[in-house]
Amino acid sequence: MATGARVAGTFALVVVLAAGAYVTADAHDVVPGPLTLAPSQAPPPAFPTAPGAVEAPDAAAALPALDPQAPLPAVSRIQSLVDDLAGDERLGKASHVGVVVTDRLTGDVLGSHLPAEGRTPASTAKLVTAIAALDTLPTGTTLPTRAVRGSGDDVVLVGGGDMMLNADKGDDDAVLGHAGLGDLARATAAKLKLAGTTTVRLRFDDTLFSGPRLSPGWDANDIAAGYVAPVTPLAVQIGVTRPFRGVEDYPPRYPDPALEAARTFATRLAEAGITVDGAPTRGTAPAEGLELGVVRSAPLDQIVHFFLDTSDNTITEVVSRLVAIQAGLPASFEGGTQAVLRAVQLAGVSTAGAHLSDASGLGYDSKIPPAMLADLVRLSTDPEEPTLRSVAIGMPIAGLTGTLTDRFTQSPARGLLRAKTGSLKSVTALSGTVMDSEGRQLVFAVIADDTGAIGQYAPRQAIDAFATTLAGCGCR
Repeated sequence: MATGARVAGTFALVVVLAAGAYVTADAHDVVPGPLTLAPSQAPPPAFPTAPGAVEAPDAAAALPALDPQAPLPAVSRIQSLVDDLAGDERLGKASHVGVVVTDRLTGDVLGSHLPAEGRTPASTAKLVTAIAALDTLPTGTTLPTRAVRGSGDDVVLVGGGDMMLNADKGDDDAVLGHAGLGDLARATAAKLKLAGTTTVRLRFDDTLFSGPRLSPGWDANDIAAGYVAPVTPLAVQIGVTRPFRGVEDYPPRYPDPALEAARTFATRLAEAGITVDGAPTRGTAPAEGLELGVVRSAPLDQIVHFFLDTSDNTITEVVSRLVAIQAGLPASFEGGTQAVLRAVQLAGVSTAGAHLSDASGLGYDSKIPPAMLADLVRLSTDPEEPTLRSVAIGMPIAGLTGTLTDRFTQSPARGLLRAKTGSLKSVTALSGTVMDSEGRQLVFAVIADDTGAIGQYAPRQAIDAFATTLAGCGCR
């Protein structure tokens, strides 16, 4: 028993000593525990405030919502303005003038003259392609230009729809020239050298689009004047033979833009150390060809903005073909026009009385009612349709941008009106939005397709004066 007691006492002493040792170690922060001999730390000081700093206000919308309480113009006043415009001799016969003015918020028609009759729309037809593209394709869609290995020592340049390539370096901040053939050539050359290849034959594949490259409905003089290039899925700077000098400059175009792009690519390959044997020839890329390089265009919404602002016919035709491909139709004039009309109809816009012979409005056989143009514009400004925003903001601004840069320069409507222009021989059109003097946004469309005028000056003066009056009119 004595022995057991001694053992128990010894064990208890060991436990007590161990516990004391742990407490001591805990107090000196050697082992984890709640005890410490370290001095307590003072709470950290408040985060310093810069002199003059204040709480940030709530963010305001960059484009505030329209005020539904803004006074609505009187129908009688707007209708009187419409009647005066339709009867203006500068627009030719009143029977060939279509006008409609609606309220942006309600859609109510405030004035009209033959709004449902189809008229030659000229470039206001581009609104159809713009709405169709952004309603059916992702706004971030980009167009690839690729180089792939073909059979043997073949390299195939494959057009994916980008007719705005730069000849050398691409420009990330630009739409025209966003991607560069030089960049593609250098990437291609690097991969070829890694494979031990320094001499190639170059082919180019422009089979993405089908049918004629020029519409039979286009005036030969307009083609010769450079208003449009042959529509292909591959080109440098929209096929121009010299650089652009401004928004409404129309350089002559190469008759075969895809071939010229291939020649440029061959030059860039040579500069990068790859010998091109012979001249580039057409060919089809193999389905499983090894990709040597790829460059991509600006996103689709920026491309749409570009062709609305500059009224570029060629790029509009390209985009219509992309809509056709999405719809499973041929990437041609016929397929493109069918696809864009179907797309806007599915978006809720009536296409009754409409017919398109091309997507750009360069031909004279297309017909669009002014009411349809107004509906397209109104749809593009609908807050419930954010994907269409690039149409609303892509139209030129009066007196400031695009094809309206030199119009409305002395007008109260300057900066308050956005509209798509349209101009052909004896055809003058304008469709867009304008804010009146009491804060009501109006949608309007005007087409005069038998002006008989030599030049655009007189018809534009009449239409611009009408739009200016809308801008300055409370009209109650």
